[in-house]
Amino acid sequence: MQHPSRTPMDKVNLKAKLRLFEEQWSPKIVGELNGQYVKLAKLEGEFDWHSHEHEDELFLVVEGRIVIHLRDREVPLEAGELFIVPRGVEHKPVAEREASVLLFEPTSTLNTGDARSERTVEALEWI
Repeated sequence: MQHPSRTPMDKVNLKAKLRLFEEQWSPKIVGELNGQYVKLAKLEGEFDWHSHEHEDELFLVVEGRIVIHLRDREVPLEAGELFIVPRGVEHKPVAEREASVLLFEPTSTLNTGDARSERTVEALEWI
């Protein structure tokens, strides 16, 4: 789906949007405001260690459970819980079973931050 026009949006049903894709670790855009994207992603397994030099990153668990690994601790998150990773903090999201998250971050933010890999998504898709 192309970027929606700048007319008022309809409401966004997160569960309905999550049914539109199966790919894991490939965030999809569901909204934009004030230079920030609202993204949905499905996660399973371990992601790469990375940081975002200039951007904070919000993780809100919609379904399932994830653990945000930091170098000095782990932050377990259940559905309905969120955690904000401050800019510059190295982190690695992990989901033992598939989980769905809502991400809120600047439009310039790459999913792999400063660590480019085969998981880096350059061109995000609107759904």
